[in-house]
Amino acid sequence: MQCQSPRKRTILIVDDNPMNIEILNVLLKQDHNIKIATSGHKGLEIACANPDLDLILLDIVMPGMDGYEVCRQLKSDPSTASIPVIFVTAMTDMANEQQGLELGAADYITKPFSPAIVKARVYNNLCLKEMRDELGLLVAQRTEELELTKDATILAIASLAETRDNETGNHIRRTQYYVLAMAEHLQNNPVYNGYFDQETIRLLHKSAPLHDIGKVGIPDQILLKPGSLTGEEFKIMKTHTTLGHDSIHGAIKLLGDNSFLRFAGEIAISHHEKWDGSGYPFGLKGEEIPLSGRLMAMADIYDALISKRVYKPPFCHSKVVKIITEGDGRTIPGHFDPVILQTFSDLQEKFLEIALQYMEDDNERQFLVR
Repeated sequence: MQCQSPRKRTILIVDDNPMNIEILNVLLKQDHNIKIATSGHKGLEIACANPDLDLILLDIVMPGMDGYEVCRQLKSDPSTASIPVIFVTAMTDMANEQQGLELGAADYITKPFSPAIVKARVYNNLCLKEMRDELGLLVAQRTEELELTKDATILAIASLAETRDNETGNHIRRTQYYVLAMAEHLQNNPVYNGYFDQETIRLLHKSAPLHDIGKVGIPDQILLKPGSLTGEEFKIMKTHTTLGHDSIHGAIKLLGDNSFLRFAGEIAISHHEKWDGSGYPFGLKGEEIPLSGRLMAMADIYDALISKRVYKPPFCHSKVVKIITEGDGRTIPGHFDPVILQTFSDLQEKFLEIALQYMEDDNERQFLVR
């Protein structure tokens, strides 16, 4: 086994016996940086203040806090759990060794010390830590690359729908951040206690851009029609929800139900459902509608109202807030989850901030705030 790093490693020696400390220090100080603690409490204090320690040599029998307790506390703290611990002890009973290993110790060195064995075991454990650290770094890099690939794939696919409807502009980006703002705001809401953990919020944020992916399957003469749709045309338009869901579901079958696309499928098929049951494609009512779809419904309607469409002019922010919270005949408060409606009311200035940030040009920004 060959350690690659040229740097000196830092080793903490924890022992209440000055002679043991002196022996270990003499053996190791030429090749390593040494820190010393003469009690379990002091050793724990130094380790917590220096979580980048490379190794701890820990005596078991000490007054006050013994080595077992020090090790237990080190391994229960995420900041110090990865520091390898070698117990230094005169005890050779297998039960003592088993207890230490169960607590997370990496190795044992028995007294009286054999210089060759001390150096070999210290060296081997330092090399193992170096390899673990390098592997952890590699895994973190690969994970980051995978997340970036996911993000790029989602945005690329979502952009397909956006190119079909050239007046939507940054719609997918704005709605993504509206959803994120609402999810974070609802994190501590007792109605949805425990639902909005950090992973759920992250996946909602990533999945929101795919809400209209099904529009890829809608004919141009319907999608881009500069006027009201006929009943038959609207029936076809509504299928973008099921088309989107089905395409995403095909990917989910390959990746598994726990894939990052789970929320994307929910959002695609349910973001036009309404709390009062008057939405589509299934006429779901209340909590029958997935929570992800309820969030997306609010984000989507706000952005649709502030945006120019082939069939309507844009509305300013204040008018849109009034339409959503008071209704205008086509849109009524009863269309929305009451908790999410209140969240929108609480976050209306945040919605405006996001809209302004991702508007296409200054004219649109000026119109939005008039």
